[in-house]
Order: sequence, then C-alpha cells, then structure tokens
Amino acid sequence: MRAIIFANGDLGDPVWARRQFQPGDLIVCADGGLRHARTLGLSPHAIVGDLDSLDIDEREQLATANCQLLAYPTRKNETDLELALLYAVERGATEITVLGAVGDRLDQTLANVLLLAHPALADVKVRLVVGATTAQAVRGGQECLLHGVSGDTVSLLPLRGNVTGITTTGLEYGLDNGTLYFALARGVSNVMTAAEARLRVGEGVLLVIHSHQTCET
Repeated sequence: MRAIIFANGDLGDPVWARRQFQPGDLIVCADGGLRHARTLGLSPHAIVGDLDSLDIDEREQLATANCQLLAYPTRKNETDLELALLYAVERGATEITVLGAVGDRLDQTLANVLLLAHPALADVKVRLVVGATTAQAVRGGQECLLHGVSGDTVSLLPLRGNVTGITTTGLEYGLDNGTLYFALARGVSNVMTAAEARLRVGEGVLLVIHSHQTCET
C-alpha cells in the first residue's frame, strides 16, 4: 500500500506535488500539514500529532468526513512527522511519499531528513519530495534505481557512519565497491549521464538526493 504524508513545511511546486498521487493512496497529515492537503483539494484519511493547529469546528468537520484524528500530547518525544510515518507503517504502507518536509526551521528540516534512517522504516520505501527534488535512504544490501534525464544532479551522503560497497552506473563520477565517509562532502553534485542511474549499497545508510532539472521531467 502507498501512503502520502503531508508535513508542515514548504509544499513546493503544487503541480509536482499533485503528480505524486495515485488512486487508493492513504493520505495522512502530520498536524499542520493539513493546509497542504486542502491546497491540493484532498481529503485526508488521518491527522496525526498534537493537533494544536485545529480548532473545535475543524475537528468536528473532519470527524464528520470520516477522518481519523490521532491526538498526542504537545510534550512528547516524537515529532508529528515521525508519528505520521509510524502510523502509515502500522496501516501496512510499503511505500511512503512525504511532502512539506523542508522549511525555514533548520532543526525541523534536519530531523525530517534523518527520519529516513529510522529503524522502523528499514523495509519501507520512503521519499521526501520537495518540488523537483527527491530524497531517500538506501540501506546496506539494497539497490536504488533513479529515473530522470541526463544532466540531473544526484548527491550521495552517508546518513549514519561510513557507507561501504557502493557501486553506481549512469553517473558521471562512478563508484565501484567504493566508500563514502561520514561528514565528508565527496558525494555532492554527481550528474546523471543517462535517463536512468542505478546504485547499490554494501553496508551503511546512504542518503540519495535526486534533483530533476525541471518539474516537467
């Protein structure tokens, strides 16, 4: 099952955002992410978080529309997005797209990116989509296939310690069983040389950021 999660950051290009949806997707809002669902004219199946962005009238309207409201205390250890991701996994999602994960709060943005390495998401394909840019984590033993055009930018950054056994095809600066070291920027701004690029990871967790040249891609 696929799930779409709206976080409360910047939505980016709404045309690109609408392209992420397919019939039957589970739509979940991480509290204030509800505003993005409304912008796109979508009715969420669930809203997760402390719900501090909803007034009484809005709660009643959502309940009438059969939207599940999952309220948590304001003082909690998880962010609203983390709770929304865990909810989607509990519902059986095997593929999750997150919209609105990046904003002007650097701490929130970094936390949202780091959630890609969450242990509960190890067997789930999770992507953060911001306009024409997509971020995902590739773990040891996994492969990743990127679709785009020649000239797209692809950055590879270790998320948790060093990442070894990286092999790539379709990138200008290739790796053959190579290593990228944590906190070093060697993997930034690689370039696709074809419409597809493929990479495989031996050990570690690798952040793969694919920036399409245009939202029309």
